Amino acid sequence: MRSADDDDFTDFVRSAGPGLLRVAILLAGDVERGQDLLQDALTKTYPRWPQVRSGQPAAYVRTAMANSMASWWRSPRSRAGLIGAIEESVPDETDRIAGEDAARRLLKELPPRTRTVLVLRIWSDLSEAQTAAELGCSVGTVKSHMSRGLARLRASEARLTEIQARQEAK
Repeated sequence: MRSADDDDFTDFVRSAGPGLLRVAILLAGDVERGQDLLQDALTKTYPRWPQVRSGQPAAYVRTAMANSMASWWRSPRSRAGLIGAIEESVPDETDRIAGEDAARRLLKELPPRTRTVLVLRIWSDLSEAQTAAELGCSVGTVKSHMSRGLARLRASEARLTEIQARQEAK
């Protein structure tokens, strides 16, 4: 790629990176795997950048992350690179991080496909049709995963509240 493309890609990573990192962490279930997932998606996006940048590059990266989740456990690799630049641009927001940590713990209990649907619909604010397109499935599949996932999250949250109440009573 030309230097202008490199600069454009770096600018994209700096601006969209923090949001993509949050999505990756939620998809992967923990920070380190989320960082690796995003790095893998950015590595796949970089050679295609001249074609990708004119469309919706963040959607392209999210789709790459969702697709990688299906086979993630088969190919653990060490990744380094742009994650440092992303982390430097993320402001310190302790309350938001604590909330995301709680959400991540609840999401980790869900099957990977259901977790992916919830993350794309809620945290990435995609429509049902956009989520279906990114995952390569029908809108009905997205709706059923969303419904089942939300029901399980509600049940998990109620269970956590009950446990906390018991601990406080002791």
